Amino acid sequence: MDPQWEDSSPIYRQLRDRVVAMILEGVLKEGDPLPSVRSVAADFRLNPLTVLKGYQQLVDEQLVEKRRGRGMFVSTGARKALMKDERQKFLEDEWPKIHATIQRLGLTPDELQRAAAAAPAAASWTAPPGASAEAEDHDDSSN
Repeated sequence: MDPQWEDSSPIYRQLRDRVVAMILEGVLKEGDPLPSVRSVAADFRLNPLTVLKGYQQLVDEQLVEKRRGRGMFVSTGARKALMKDERQKFLEDEWPKIHATIQRLGLTPDELQRAAAAAPAAASWTAPPGASAEAEDHDDSSN
């Protein structure tokens, strides 16, 4: 996780969002333990209560489960639930703006496909090699 925090939202919310991103990217898989509250607090110089609040949001959303005396673990189905929510959020919030820009600029589907093929989007991917293939295989097996 990146130790930089933005002033635009509370740190506990940013911490929650980073764990969500790690689940979506396949860095954290179902059943994987989350780093302990104490270690995250020490590593990022945060108040343990701030870390706990961020983790508790994940528990409340049923993305993470507490195991008494053992820690917190990514829940079964967390990635699938997040993908569904994130896709819906993208289609409702982001896509209308993107579509309007495409229309305004008069971009053709062919131009968009060429731009997508040339885009360095894969460079921003932080999951280990093979994680995307494993995630796709996992998604197919759950249908």
